[in-house]
Amino acid sequence: MPPLWTSAQIAEATGGAASAPFAVSGVAFDSREVGPGDLFVAMKGETTDGHKFVDKAFGQGAAGAIVSEPVAHPHVLVRDSALALEALGVASRKRMGGKLIGVTGSVGKTGTKEALFQALDRAAPGQVHRSVNSYNNHVGVPLSLTRMPRDSAYGVFEMGMNHAGELAALTRQVRPHVAIVTAIAPAHIEFFGTEAKIAEAKAEIFEGLEPGGTAIIPYDSPHVATLYNKAERHAARILTFGMSREADIHALEIVAAPGGGSLVTAKLPDAELCFTVAAPGDHWVSNALAVLAAVDALGGDLAAAGLALAEMPGLPGRGERHILPVAGGQALLIDESYNANPLSMTATLTQLGRETAERRIAILGGMRELGDRSAELHAGLAEPLRAGQVDFAILVGAEMAPLAAMLDGFIPYVHVPDTAAAIPLIQTEMRAGDAILVKGSNGVGLSRLVATLGQAARDGDSE
Repeated sequence: MPPLWTSAQIAEATGGAASAPFAVSGVAFDSREVGPGDLFVAMKGETTDGHKFVDKAFGQGAAGAIVSEPVAHPHVLVRDSALALEALGVASRKRMGGKLIGVTGSVGKTGTKEALFQALDRAAPGQVHRSVNSYNNHVGVPLSLTRMPRDSAYGVFEMGMNHAGELAALTRQVRPHVAIVTAIAPAHIEFFGTEAKIAEAKAEIFEGLEPGGTAIIPYDSPHVATLYNKAERHAARILTFGMSREADIHALEIVAAPGGGSLVTAKLPDAELCFTVAAPGDHWVSNALAVLAAVDALGGDLAAAGLALAEMPGLPGRGERHILPVAGGQALLIDESYNANPLSMTATLTQLGRETAERRIAILGGMRELGDRSAELHAGLAEPLRAGQVDFAILVGAEMAPLAAMLDGFIPYVHVPDTAAAIPLIQTEMRAGDAILVKGSNGVGLSRLVATLGQAARDGDSE
């Protein structure tokens, strides 16, 4: 296979100077992720300097580096490594002749990105590139672009933001042919003040659309007009998706699928499709409709997309399900530990209420970046907890105090200061027949609780 980048190509894209010829097969800016044949981008940050890890990167097999100061290894010397990474990403976008899709939203963007990758890869195996993990910021997006093979048929990129203007800069790098907004919720509202401002910032994704591009927006959102008005200025075509029959892509019928998930009959502008969404919950049905809208806009294979949605497993931290052996039987653990905001909390608690279980336990961590509305929005989870038929709640972190006050006398709960305190509590509390939801902002660290329970289950299986 041809190399991903040669030193000459890197130097031309970045305006740098190569110390020696080399070729690379991958790109990384974290020395811990460097593998054989990779390009290591040594960047200077507020707390660390990647140049300190150049020797380590080459010890792990790096073939070359981008640096802003000379090193004793093959490299391209530039004035600013971060700007060079961005320039290399732009060069990657220019040389790729396939179709690109950008995905943003307050919730569901990573799941939608992964589902769209699976849907496209099903019809064009090995020809679809996507951003990995949640590399969706000012560093992650250009990194994902640089990793894209020039002969990719499709590229799927997640883009995030927590301040106005950030998404506009990212979408102009990606220049998508299709741009999706999954949903609007009060995520990062601390930095915006209102949901309306969040909608305006998310709509920036349409600014980078290629001529003739398609905007895909959630019809059921109260901010649909804001999104639509912005899309009209940049998109040649606008597709809406949602549960409403007025949406261009909507669900005609949704029934529970055997073994979980949903069996959906969807109406598209020129087709009807019956398919299964493996992941349970109405929010996953909405994500699936957005995926179908994108595949339709690209002229892709809708039947293959339906098959991919039926086979897509849950993602770690975003709905992955684990069966835990406990005394007398098993318990279900639903891992939603990666992120949380009021909308996603409500959606997952609603789904918890539909689980067949002896008891439903919710382990909820604080929601971050809610600003002055934090107390109000945390307290507002009381009704979703009751509607989700939660039998017992473990509330983690100081942010959960307003919710604890609302639950007094209604739902049994324990309020603990941190994840370390929650782990032994659930280990003692859980029993056969439980369905346990774990959800909170990533900074709360509930992924450690999931990892601990999972490791205990694996250790038990090996005995």
